[in-house]
This record gives sequence, structure tokens and C-alpha cells, in this order.
Amino acid sequence: MQNQNKPDSNLIYGILCTFCCCLPLGIVSIVYASKVDSLFMIGDYQGAQEAADKAKKYAMYGAVASAIVWALYFFAAIVTAVAK
Repeated sequence: MQNQNKPDSNLIYGILCTFCCCLPLGIVSIVYASKVDSLFMIGDYQGAQEAADKAKKYAMYGAVASAIVWALYFFAAIVTAVAK
């Protein structure tokens, strides 16, 4: 028997990722998060859980990618300032 509790859509992670971190991966996260409710309502519990997991995964990928880009930016700024 399937667990019939609706999974958290992780929409807030997608929204935060879109506005604060990485626009492309944030949009992908929002798309997957928006599928959770409709999949759950038609009885596709496994599909809803997979969509929720993917929404969170892409939001986290966006946050990590943004952190890497900012770290590289600050590193380049420091190297440039020291080189002058």
C-alpha cells in the first residue's frame, strides 16, 4: 500500500533559488514543484513524490552552482586587487 500523505512540493526552495541564486535551475525546480499537487490528486503518489524530490534536487543544485560562481567571482576580485 502506498503512503498517501501528500509530499511537500518544495515550491519555496524553487522560488528562493529563482530569485536569489540561479534562474534556470530555479525555474526547473518550480515546474517540478507545480506538478506535485496535480499528480497527487489523480492518485499518482509515486509520481508526486518523484516530482517533489526533483524540485528539491534542482533547487539545491542551483544554490550550489550559485555558491561556486560567487566564490570564483570573489577569488578573481581578490587576485585582481592583489595584482595591482
